[in-house]
Amino acid sequence: MLLFDSHCHIDDPCFAADMDAMFERAKKAGVRAMAIAGVDTDTAQKAVKIAAGRNNVITAVGIHPHDAVHCTQKNLSDLTGLAKKNSCVKAWGETGLDFNRMFSPQKDQEACFTAQLAIAAELDLPLIFHERDSNGRFYDIVKTDGPGSRKGVVHCFSGTRAELFQYLDLGYYIGITGILTIQKRGKLLRELAPMIPKDKILIETDAPYLTPAPQKNRYRRNEPAFVRSVLEKLAQVCNQDPEELARTIFTNTNRFFNTSFA
Repeated sequence: MLLFDSHCHIDDPCFAADMDAMFERAKKAGVRAMAIAGVDTDTAQKAVKIAAGRNNVITAVGIHPHDAVHCTQKNLSDLTGLAKKNSCVKAWGETGLDFNRMFSPQKDQEACFTAQLAIAAELDLPLIFHERDSNGRFYDIVKTDGPGSRKGVVHCFSGTRAELFQYLDLGYYIGITGILTIQKRGKLLRELAPMIPKDKILIETDAPYLTPAPQKNRYRRNEPAFVRSVLEKLAQVCNQDPEELARTIFTNTNRFFNTSFA
């Protein structure tokens, strides 16, 4: 099966002890490529170092809304420099708004987010969006700030039907995680998934978080190999042939990141 984990955090320290084995398991599962999403300058730098030693790993750099309170011009400049100097950087993110836990005040989140939208536009990089409980504020910002030319993916989509179609109307891709496989939490997502145009779907693990079923019954840590379970559940709920759907999503992901993995 042809698989591309479009969003993971394998820079996390929990992968340090078995990084090579993790990559081998991913290969055996059919994962041909993966993208590491940065959440601050430290993780972005770690991601670039991992990608430098692998021909099937790309990265994104950005500042997560949780860390927006620490968003400074220097941090943004450092990330911009990292993106310009390293060909493995294929996207900006993850960035966006998260009003669920409010680790950063709303004003700081919005300022950091809009600053990153401008940088991504300048660098002509697609955006990896994080949105949680923003009560429409995320959409208000992205719909009025360059949606005609911006390429983006709503990472770990778990919103409403109305939000789904708002994002699709802006031309954004929809990132599907292991939430789809979880009986109670994934119920609405399983209802909405068949409504997403097949050329607008990406699959992701968000590893080491959001371990899908059935692996979540055995492992606490998610990893790129488990993206196969996301694809198989997606094929089931969309009544699609898994191999065919996997090829379509692999093509989507190459298109999104402007890559040519095979």
